[in-house]
Amino acid sequence: MDINSGEERSKGQKSTKFTARGILAINHPGWYADPESKGLYLRVFEGCDELARCWLYRFTSPVSGKRRAMGLGSLRICSLATARQKSLDLRRVIFEGVDPIEQRQAKQFKVKESHQHSITFKDAADRCIKTKQAEWSNSKHKDQWVSTINTYALPIIGKLKVDQITTAHIVKLLEQDIKKKDGTLEGSFWKVRTETATRVRQRIEVILDWCKAHKYITGDNPARYQGALCHLLPKASKIKKVVHHPALPFQRVGEFMKDLRAHSGYSASALELLTLTATRTSEVIEAQWDEFDLGKKVWTIPAERMKAGKEHRVPLNTRTMEILDQLKTIRVNSYLFPSFLHKERPLSNMALLTMMRKMPKYSMYVPHGFRSTFRDWAAETTEYSNETVELALAHSIQNKAEAAYRRQDQLDKRSLLMADWQNYIDAGINAFSQSAAHPQIP
Repeated sequence: MDINSGEERSKGQKSTKFTARGILAINHPGWYADPESKGLYLRVFEGCDELARCWLYRFTSPVSGKRRAMGLGSLRICSLATARQKSLDLRRVIFEGVDPIEQRQAKQFKVKESHQHSITFKDAADRCIKTKQAEWSNSKHKDQWVSTINTYALPIIGKLKVDQITTAHIVKLLEQDIKKKDGTLEGSFWKVRTETATRVRQRIEVILDWCKAHKYITGDNPARYQGALCHLLPKASKIKKVVHHPALPFQRVGEFMKDLRAHSGYSASALELLTLTATRTSEVIEAQWDEFDLGKKVWTIPAERMKAGKEHRVPLNTRTMEILDQLKTIRVNSYLFPSFLHKERPLSNMALLTMMRKMPKYSMYVPHGFRSTFRDWAAETTEYSNETVELALAHSIQNKAEAAYRRQDQLDKRSLLMADWQNYIDAGINAFSQSAAHPQIP
């Protein structure tokens, strides 16, 4: 602004004692100097509908030597005390030989330039996932990343530039409301779906680390839990709820297996393999032929497919070997259980549950529950140690000291355990068959 213009000078530069209430009573256009703060002026001028008031700071540029005026904001948003503090700060800047207007313009240009060269979180997520997918052994990992980011992250931070994302955004995302199917509130994401929320946070952290590596952001990662988040959100392990999957009583496993063998197809074979090995659904349906050493009768599930992230060896009993021999005769690709619709993919996660739903007597149970069935059988009918059974289930050890000392996977002991499990199932099948053939007469 040219502060020496004739129009402004003609109105005069008035000096009067300023008070917070008194300046509101000034109703004549002009420049009013604050006698207590050198260079600070209140400018009063005709606005659209009423008089407008704003603060300006007059100074001589230490760079050009010219007189300049710098706007400090409207009286509506900048009080007398704030304006005086700003003018004091500007005097210090000028004392250092810096023109505050040029300094502000340089900062604005830097912010604008940074914003122009930044990318949105959605773009960053797409590019990061494209880079990371080379590390993943199958398409399921990518699908999980894309699904969770699309569902929980993009609606909140997807359109934001990555350099604008703060800890507050991450907290808002992790505490978003989760609703039940009927539309009623279930609770916050972090508290009612803790495991999924934790994975989403970890994935956002990876994406923002990718941004940092590519110079899109600087400073601390706002999604890192050990940063500010650990002070704003409860520890996941403290709020995680134990989910008890409906499990078939082990006394009925023989009956179930006999009924299951009346069905054919990949889903039935996969469900039987899951029951005999006490493994998880994803571990079975994604199983590939190169994981099996049929000579040694061992199935080695790679670390990237295990929940605990550690390689797991599964001893194969005689019935599992029979199932594998049958599957070999109809092998079409690398998967034991290829999808019906997409031959280069495995069965869907719902295939085994759908199989159980086709069996009315067992429709209230879920495939994952057979791990509990196996656990209950081992605890109540065998002398195997808890450690051996836990190893068979590939459970991770929460106690770090105990985990450090557990070096062996007890494959030989577990081979005997799984053989006994098959024998128990076979005995149950025979007992159920005999009772069905000779029903008791009431």
